[in-house]
Amino acid sequence: MTKSPASQPPGRDHYQPAGAQYGTAGPDHRSGFACLVGRPNVGKSTLTNALVGHKVAIMSARPQTTRHTIRGIVHRPDAQLVLVDTPGLHRPRTLLGQRLNDLVKDTLSEVDVIVFCIPADQKIGPGDKFIAQQLAPLMAGRRAIPVVAVVTKADSVDKGRLAEQLIAVDMAAQAMDRQWSAIVPVSAQDGYQVDELEKVLVSYLPLGPVLYPGGELTDEPEQIMVAELVREAALEGVRDELPHSLAVVVEEINERPGSADPQDGTGPLLDVHVSLFVERDSQKAIIIGKSGSRLREVGTKARHGIERLLGARVYLDLHVKVARDWQRDPRQLRKLGF
Repeated sequence: MTKSPASQPPGRDHYQPAGAQYGTAGPDHRSGFACLVGRPNVGKSTLTNALVGHKVAIMSARPQTTRHTIRGIVHRPDAQLVLVDTPGLHRPRTLLGQRLNDLVKDTLSEVDVIVFCIPADQKIGPGDKFIAQQLAPLMAGRRAIPVVAVVTKADSVDKGRLAEQLIAVDMAAQAMDRQWSAIVPVSAQDGYQVDELEKVLVSYLPLGPVLYPGGELTDEPEQIMVAELVREAALEGVRDELPHSLAVVVEEINERPGSADPQDGTGPLLDVHVSLFVERDSQKAIIIGKSGSRLREVGTKARHGIERLLGARVYLDLHVKVARDWQRDPRQLRKLGF
């Protein structure tokens, strides 16, 4: 299903994904999967959205925003590139963290090319080296997977600092007796080299047919996308501990009977019921705010995004619940979809 466009990243030439244009593949057509990996908060979701040209992954300044492998689909006349934006790979401290890491590792073994994201504005640290060590075995052997090192946030540093980071990234591979398939600096914010990165990734895809119908920008279920939009709105401007402790579940989406008015062309009204789970009462108070003021703000912001996504009017009903220590409880993790 076609997802309604949200705000398009600036500086990005946008492919119009028309069904007929991409319905058949010529003999030189390429298709496949690219997995974006990196430690939390290095710009993977922002880069995914920039490549697709639409918002398909939520973004936040807080680490561990992504909890699912969000697929974004880039349509080209000569190729179809499916981007898998994973949760940040990290040393886990909870059962949730371990499950997210397992999700990333399972994904890495099944893609055609890996995109290792390292920010330009931070020195290569233990987290980056940890991920590089996880990638090293995949880069060797008969079935080696190409790994493209992408230096993100290139707009945040001057040319001298960027050059230093590119050299440091190259040396990080040499230290493991490996070599990146390519090193590409990009800025998803202003579009710098996003098209060039796209070309590089497509070059590593195998010849193959169209995998998704033209017009599809993601294969994520609507309920997951709705939950992600609510979680993104709830994460804005909150304290550091909340992102790890917040889970969002869409309980139901129903069309309100008799809400459509064919006389004036008004479409149906969708009732969307969503539960936000936190681990402590103090966190519940943060989400709700004084006299419910913050929860109303979250609802307003999320509702606009959900209406664009679903292409219909939405009544958004939010409820905040406490599920104590759910990140460490296997039963509650299953209930919350992890």
